Amino acid sequence: MIHSTFLLLVITVAVVGVLHTIVPDHWAPIAVIARQRGWSRRETARVAAGAGLGHALSTIAIGAIAFFAGALAAQRFGHAINLASGIALILFGLWTTIAAIRELRVTVDAVPSPSALPARTALMLVLGSSPSIETVPTFLAAAPLGIAAFVALSLAFSITTIGTYVVTCVLSVAGLEQFRYAPIERYGEVISGVLVSIIGVVFLIWFR
Repeated sequence: MIHSTFLLLVITVAVVGVLHTIVPDHWAPIAVIARQRGWSRRETARVAAGAGLGHALSTIAIGAIAFFAGALAAQRFGHAINLASGIALILFGLWTTIAAIRELRVTVDAVPSPSALPARTALMLVLGSSPSIETVPTFLAAAPLGIAAFVALSLAFSITTIGTYVVTCVLSVAGLEQFRYAPIERYGEVISGVLVSIIGVVFLIWFR
């Protein structure tokens, strides 16, 4: 059961890493600025990777707090932490889903004007500083599994997030606008929120 739980959590953060990042408000500003300023693919990839790294690190920082708080709670309350993890996953998933639905009217065209475009470093900091809140409960759920689970979740989220940033930005700058995945782009955060809630239900059933 421990092995199955570990695998489920790793897959969840990996999928959420892709779905969360593929939403245009994450990568589109980089792609638009790269096209406007004539950045090379390598330069675009470097900025995208920096934004992805910042996004991953900010998420992991909050996830670490949830993980170690959960580890301490597990020592005292044992089974209760599993119940709390399931509830947290459901609530965070629902919150993400509702918030994403409300923002569906925001389009890719909502990018800064050329006169207000920030420098590369500022762009990486702005886009990379917002954590993926819906993944935080997965770190809480991984607390009873030990530090190896925390490392695995961190790596899975980092790899998928940075990879998605780089791929989407480079493809867009290369002029492959026809390379679209419209339903996932538009509903990526909705899907990730629903996924997290489903995992929460699984936890409540699994550890009842």
